Amino acid sequence: MAVRVSHQSLFNNFVTHMNKSLVELMDMNIQASSQKKINKPSDDPAGTARVLSYRSNLSSLGQYRENIDSARGWLGMADSTLIQVNTVLTRCKELAEQAATGTYSKENRDQISFEVRELFEQLITLSNTEYEGKHIFSGHKVDESAFVETMAVTTNDAALSNATFSITGASSSTVLVQFTTAGTVGTDALDFRYSRDGGDSWTNGTLAAGATEIDLNGVRVDISPGTVIQAVDITNTSSTNNGTWLWVRPAAMYQGDDVDAIEVDHFGAANVTTTGTGYFEQDVYVRIDNAAAVNLSGAVSYSYSLDRGVTWVTGNTKPPSAVASNAALVVPGGFLELSSNGGNTLSPGEQFIIRPRRAELRFEISPSDYVAVNAVGKDVFGGLYVDPAASNASAALGGSARNMFETVGELVGYIETNNQDGIQRALEALRTASEHVLTQAGKVGGRENRLDTADNVLSSLELTNQERMSTVEDVDVAELMTDLAHQQIVYESVLKSSSTIMRMSLVNYI
Repeated sequence: MAVRVSHQSLFNNFVTHMNKSLVELMDMNIQASSQKKINKPSDDPAGTARVLSYRSNLSSLGQYRENIDSARGWLGMADSTLIQVNTVLTRCKELAEQAATGTYSKENRDQISFEVRELFEQLITLSNTEYEGKHIFSGHKVDESAFVETMAVTTNDAALSNATFSITGASSSTVLVQFTTAGTVGTDALDFRYSRDGGDSWTNGTLAAGATEIDLNGVRVDISPGTVIQAVDITNTSSTNNGTWLWVRPAAMYQGDDVDAIEVDHFGAANVTTTGTGYFEQDVYVRIDNAAAVNLSGAVSYSYSLDRGVTWVTGNTKPPSAVASNAALVVPGGFLELSSNGGNTLSPGEQFIIRPRRAELRFEISPSDYVAVNAVGKDVFGGLYVDPAASNASAALGGSARNMFETVGELVGYIETNNQDGIQRALEALRTASEHVLTQAGKVGGRENRLDTADNVLSSLELTNQERMSTVEDVDVAELMTDLAHQQIVYESVLKSSSTIMRMSLVNYI
């Protein structure tokens, strides 16, 4: 049976196929211009999810590489600074070797002393080096100078090793003090004399009975009460086994943070002593979870938190023990040690916070991998430091020869006061101080090498993720050009055939 096909039906059919071909052609044109197979989520929903995942990974990898670049800047500056410090120390050793020579006169040592004091100033400047406006040797206190110049006391009297000195005022040269009478500070009247020009001239003074502070004309030195003083034989120019001498000479005071202690805060009624032992990178909260009071010797159930109590890791138990006076709770980084202080019972809900002192600035260079980019200045250069738990300053690094600032400060004092024996001792200490600085430079170099390794790994991961994302997202250009040409032919064919058929009419056959 014949069926009549209307022009309207033909037109609708032609337009539908024409639009379909046009849409396919336009999609290919968009892919050709963007070089991407996926230009909107509907193009490939599963592929879009994979591409977004790869992009997220690449963004993280890019941030890690930026962190590495910043860390390189910090560590590169530290490396360069330590090399310069060692260069200054080398010059100090050269001058000390000259000044320690017996043929040198006081005038010769005076001439050397000017340069040595300037080198001391230069060391302070180097220790306060900044990177992008941040001090690199002051721990977390990056907005403050790591060191400030001050004055300290060196003595020849071994009996004064436990004495404390507090100095106020300032002097542009070393002040040499000799006690001419023996006695006890804070009890006896003590005569002394002091010189501000290396012993060329002397000024006499007296420390009154009951007093502890000596006035040196612009500099005042307070000596701890009970310090036993020996009389100096002023006819003997050597300080060896010759009474009590004091050199009030330049020093450097560290103002930054330290990592020397772990503090524990206790919130509860238990009369126990708390100690944190180990290496903690962050605060650790500990909570007692027993349903009833428990002795230190019993099974102690506890939880700990690494996010300030937001989430807790439960189910931890310290097993019973035969020791009733202490208990050690295992936590990430070490132990919370509890010991009896008149009581040995823990109540439910008691909490402890382990707070390590922190000074490191750490950059994340890969997932859960960090590198420290700064340093604790007192552990590198020494100097004086007032521990937060102490009231008086003490020499860093245990007062050993590794303490660069104390070593160079003493060298300045000995050269300015023409003390050859002291210069020789300082020369030996300078070698140790220089070795310590080079060791610190080696640590920095090790971190720099670690950054290079991490950057190579991240570069490889970036390339892998880019290749995988390209496989999902990017087009095959050769294939696309072939398909595009084919689709263009199809579209043109549709247009030509449609126009030909639409022109056909019965009128053409009348």
